[in-house]
Amino acid sequence: MKFAIYAQNYKPNYKEIVERLVRAVQPHNATVIFEKEFYNLLQENKVLDFEYETFSSHADIDDDTSFFVSIGGDGTMLRAANFVKSKNIPIVGVNTGRLGFLANVQQEAIGFLIPLLFSNQYTLSRRTLLQLDESTEAATNFSVNFALNEITISRKNSTSMITVETYINNEYLATYWADGIIVSTPTGSTGYNLSCGGPIITPDSNCLVITPIAPHNLTTRPLIINDRSKIRMKVTSREPEFLLSLDSETTNVENASNIEISLSNHTVNMVEFPSVTFLKTLRSKLFWGEDKRN
Repeated sequence: MKFAIYAQNYKPNYKEIVERLVRAVQPHNATVIFEKEFYNLLQENKVLDFEYETFSSHADIDDDTSFFVSIGGDGTMLRAANFVKSKNIPIVGVNTGRLGFLANVQQEAIGFLIPLLFSNQYTLSRRTLLQLDESTEAATNFSVNFALNEITISRKNSTSMITVETYINNEYLATYWADGIIVSTPTGSTGYNLSCGGPIITPDSNCLVITPIAPHNLTTRPLIINDRSKIRMKVTSREPEFLLSLDSETTNVENASNIEISLSNHTVNMVEFPSVTFLKTLRSKLFWGEDKRN
């Protein structure tokens, strides 16, 4: 087996995490490679005793790589998806952040959970992605044209609302007066969507949710739609531009531009262990059912 390991930066506790990871795979004669910039940080901090191969981009990762290990929070998992893209390499998230819905392997559980990969004691959670259609001019402004969590339209340099004329499969839905609009995948439903009052959706649901951000239309509520739907939006505002985001990457877009959103033609596979399922994460992270009567 081959493991690719990645983190966005280096923190003091990463030394123990990397050492635990290496110890967990060594008895199984697995090959380990590191993302180059992260590897250099590990070398500078004298974490590794041996030299390892490195990768710098999606193209450097062999198709036969067994698992991609992401060290960090959910934001790091989103960047990990950029490395994997359409290779369908399962992603294992080691959580060093706060909440950790995607990165759900805790540091202290590495020695117990990682060996389960070698005995196939895990499942793959297929996560759908959103993309901007090629007809959307702004699509070329992004380094990667897909979003694991959400695509967001929001106001720029103004406290005034924007107006978002919205169509689903070429049928007029509504004109939103709001600070913005979130189009979220089930994976992203526990992120920005949740903060704005949207519903939590289980990862295996074949749907998307459109959630307005601080809407002035008081009867406007989040809307769940089939994930095969094509969404088209047109923005007007007092400012000449608005903001368009794919997960954490944002660009400026001129008013009156058509934003066309649809499901991506590939998915990302997340590793899920029996002891760390989505529903168990809901209970442990969001304290569902936490009541003294229980």
